[in-house]
Amino acid sequence: MGVFLGKLITIYEIALLIRIVLSWVPHNPYNQAIQFLYKITDPVLNPVRRLIPPIRGIDFSPVIVFVCLSFIKQLLAGVF
Repeated sequence: MGVFLGKLITIYEIALLIRIVLSWVPHNPYNQAIQFLYKITDPVLNPVRRLIPPIRGIDFSPVIVFVCLSFIKQLLAGVF
């Protein structure tokens, strides 16, 4: 179970990385794949954004989410 959750978190981290890269390049926000990416990442990023708003235009919420996901993966590796 722990290995499965670890792999699932890794896939989510990849989705976050793609989302970060897309924020740097022009893209079509109406593309279905991009809308799906937003739908799976926004529920995690938005609460963090409310706690820590962008500082001078830089959104640090993905960094916080990556740190939290890394912590969860370490907990899973230690428990299972």
